[in-house]
Order: sequence, then structure tokens, then C-alpha cells
Amino acid sequence: MSGWDAHEFTAAAGTRVHAAVLGPPGAPEVVCVHGLGCSHRYWLPFARALSPHARTVAPDLPGFGRTRGPRRALDVRGLSRALADWLRATGRHPALLVANSLGCQVVVDLAVHAPELVGPAVLIGPTFDRAARSTPVQVARLLRDALRERPSLAPALLTSYAQCGVRRAWRTYRQALHDPVEHKLHHLRTPVVVARGTRDPIVPRAWAEEIASLLPDGRPASVPGAGHALNHGAPLELARFTRALLEEAGGGAGRVRP
Repeated sequence: MSGWDAHEFTAAAGTRVHAAVLGPPGAPEVVCVHGLGCSHRYWLPFARALSPHARTVAPDLPGFGRTRGPRRALDVRGLSRALADWLRATGRHPALLVANSLGCQVVVDLAVHAPELVGPAVLIGPTFDRAARSTPVQVARLLRDALRERPSLAPALLTSYAQCGVRRAWRTYRQALHDPVEHKLHHLRTPVVVARGTRDPIVPRAWAEEIASLLPDGRPASVPGAGHALNHGAPLELARFTRALLEEAGGGAGRVRP
């Protein structure tokens, strides 16, 4: 059993985009955007925490999870255009978006070319720190974080990385490493919570605070003792941040589907 209520396949972005769904029909929807090499799988703890209050939809971007992608790995703009196409195809816009890691770069880029699709957002551990855009530094940080995440995260990530393949993950990383996310943040004009675990070595506190300060309505938030993947390691705290945005938006940030 996957633990999800349903699995959707939607013709969009030149492929059939898979999305996992959990939560009561008719509830406000929250769309999750995964990080590098990841998929819908590691969103399940967050979806369960949010399920009494909202319907979580976790799509797999092209080339990741259960969504086939093109032979050449997409860059950040390609991934954000794919997300835009899926949001339009499913009618899920403006969406309350919850993104992790590289997924935050995808959401910020989405606001550049399709701001009408973006509702309030939660950016969890947004990458990449512009003071450390080098592979040796990022690998060292990733290895430190691996020791700080819940052991149950490993099976979800290993399965997801096996599905996308090392080559696609590497090429996606190389293209995203030098994506100037800090120059695009002014396009994201909705309320945004920038969430970070206090033990996250991938995203230093100073970088998370800089991201929040550059957003028109950025709100820093921290989770004591948590690492990089709050959606898996601290789902209750992340659900609390998300519910606050939903309540602020009157429950109308995401399309309410029957």
C-alpha cells in the first residue's frame, strides 16, 4: 500500500504527469514541489499531518518519480514550465505551493513567467546558498544532513533516485547550482513562509534569512532540531505553517475540487 488516497496521471508538459493525492475531497488543496532527485514519496508524512484540514497533491516533475521525462534533463525554467502546464491542465491555480530544496527554485521561477498560478507558498530549505555554489561544499553539506534526517527518509529517497537515475539527477543539479534565485524573489508577491530546520547544514540560517528579506512578503520560520527535509522530519510543524497560510487566505488559495 502506498499510503496515498489516489494517484492521478494527467497529460501535461509533453508527458503524463503523475501526482499522489491524500486528504478529504472538497477540502482546500496544497500542491507540493519536490527537491532534487526526489518524488511524491517523501511528502507522505506531511500529507498525513495535513489531511484533516487540506488535500495534499504531490506531483512528480518530468523525469522524476513516476513521470517520464525527456532524454535531456530539464533546467529550472524547464521544470517550472512543466509545473505551470500541469497546474493549468488540472485547474489547480492559484495554488498554495509547498516546496522543498531545489523545488523552491522551481516555485520562484514559476512566479517569474506565470505569477497568476502562484498562491501563498512555503519554501522549505531553499537552495542554493549563493555564498557556497560549489560542488565540494554542497556534497559535504549533504553528507552532514544525511546524519540528521530520520532514518525512514532513506528508503523514499533511494527509490526516487533509482527512478530518476544518477545522470539525470547530476545534470539537473549542475543546471540548478548556478540558478540566480536571489534575483527572482521579487516576482513572488504572495505571502511566503521560509522554513528551515535549525540543524539544516545545506541551508545556513543567514541564507534563509536573506531569502525571506528579499521577498515582498517573506516570513522566516524555524523548526528546532530538524534537518533539511522538514516535510518528512517535522511534518506536524510544517503542517502548522501551511494551515496558517490557508486560514489567512480564507481557504481559497487552492482550488477546492469536488
